[in-house]
Amino acid sequence: MRIVVAPQEFKGSLTAVEATAALRRGVEAVFADAAIDTAPMADGGPGTVEAIVDAARGRTSIARVDGPLGAPVDARWGRIDDGRCAVIEMAAASGLSLLQTDQLDPRRASTYGTGQLIKHALDAGVERILVGVGGSATNDGGAGMAEALGAALLDDEAHRLPPGGAALARLARIDVRDLDPGLATIGVTVLCDVQNPLLGREGASAIFGPQKGADPVCVAELDRALANFSAIVERDLDARVAEIPGAGAAGGLGAGLMAFCGATLQSGFAAVSEAVQLAARIAEADLVVTGEGRLDTQSAYGKTVAGVAALARDANVPCLAVAGLVEGSAKLPGLLDNEASTPAGMSVDEAMSRADELVSAAAERLLRRYSR
Repeated sequence: MRIVVAPQEFKGSLTAVEATAALRRGVEAVFADAAIDTAPMADGGPGTVEAIVDAARGRTSIARVDGPLGAPVDARWGRIDDGRCAVIEMAAASGLSLLQTDQLDPRRASTYGTGQLIKHALDAGVERILVGVGGSATNDGGAGMAEALGAALLDDEAHRLPPGGAALARLARIDVRDLDPGLATIGVTVLCDVQNPLLGREGASAIFGPQKGADPVCVAELDRALANFSAIVERDLDARVAEIPGAGAAGGLGAGLMAFCGATLQSGFAAVSEAVQLAARIAEADLVVTGEGRLDTQSAYGKTVAGVAALARDANVPCLAVAGLVEGSAKLPGLLDNEASTPAGMSVDEAMSRADELVSAAAERLLRRYSR
């Protein structure tokens, strides 16, 4: 029996590699003689660099950059295709996981460090950059990223704006005369699996702001600031990006990358699954086991579990999923069954601290039920 194990990270508790190892132990407890093919996955968020670089036998480097609130962080980025293509995770420089809960502040959080990572890649002479944009702590439309690459975002007195999304309400002019010229000679691809526009009820601030610490008043403030940013971008850069699906990814970084870097958008899951040749590996399997931190009604929209289940369905291979929490029916095309790793009544904090053992036990329960 051949089993493919292909989860993404369990956010805040297990990396994709750790989740894969935990699921594997659960599978082996039931199918000790199975040939197990492991494929840690990602959808543009944390784990994207590791998944793509490992699959492509590339290499990684560490760059010291500004974190979301300015404190220095060491961010890992990768190079593949004999160094011609860089792979970057914005979460490594500007991510939610870099801050404690009491530090979350999308009014001030900046993508400047992500721009510094892109600058490192440009200075290395790459021809193409892949930017994964999941897991952000920011809501600045990519303004910080643009400034790190040489753009000047100015108020009506020609002063540079302070970092963060709230300051964009005072944006009066964008000067790109000093924008890094290397951007004109390379291709930039944004890896994301959300279709949200920049503004409005389905936009960056309203949908993703609350998880970054924004209350309703803050959400409205940030949306107005991004609306002003969008208008100035359209006027000064001749870039109409606000309504493009995915513009709202990572607090509007999707929009900023399109406007300042000429980026195109691609499904993060599709890019990673192509890099690891997941479809071909599933086609040779008898069973697929995947997983993520939460299965709910949003899982059908671009999440890794949905993508893995769809590939399994296309190959007529049964697919099972383990999640930290399962809410509602969590029915996905191609997904045969699922199991929650968090026992009823257990706190989220305890479940996250014990995620390794709980995910392994949940996989074993799920596989025993499947094998009956």
